[in-house]
Amino acid sequence: MIIATDRPVKISTMSGKLQGFQAINTNTLSNAFCGAMRTTDSICAKCYSAAMLSGSRKNCVPAFEHNSEVLSGALLTARQIPVINARHFRFHGHGELINQIHLENLYLIAEANPGTTFALWTKRQAVIRTGRQRPANVILIYSNPRLDRIMARPPKAFDKVFNNVPKGYEGAANCTGQKCVDCLACYTHGGVDVIVEHVKVRH
Repeated sequence: MIIATDRPVKISTMSGKLQGFQAINTNTLSNAFCGAMRTTDSICAKCYSAAMLSGSRKNCVPAFEHNSEVLSGALLTARQIPVINARHFRFHGHGELINQIHLENLYLIAEANPGTTFALWTKRQAVIRTGRQRPANVILIYSNPRLDRIMARPPKAFDKVFNNVPKGYEGAANCTGQKCVDCLACYTHGGVDVIVEHVKVRH
């Protein structure tokens, strides 16, 4: 396999609900899977990331596109893999898996940082299932694309499932707007494995 040139992976410091976290983000706007999903009636039609990267966070697009290219193009070299000193870390505050190489590179980053727990959200079940066994310090979260159907348990190969529901949903939601750092349900092995959040309102 072709090895990438030594372009480093860029790490973002998150804000808002994700304040207190760092993340490795990719460019939602150039991801073909995301573009196709935004034309459906799934949660992707209300994509907060695409809205932000087209507006208030336009300045982030070059760095996120850099990561998209580096992570999906070839396996990372040892020099490209970042040292992460956080206890909890997010793969994709913005973005989605691009291909199998992308997933493998995230696994390589996790294996190089065994003291950190990494949470990875994705809708791409096929990419996960055709990949290798995830490292023990990676929590795989299936991001349910359906707004009208809560998944009551994670699909095969996933640790947790994240559901979005409309504002008018009358059932209980356990992701209710608090900062993630104050909850950590998604970043903790075991415990709650079904997360329910009201759809974010785009500004």
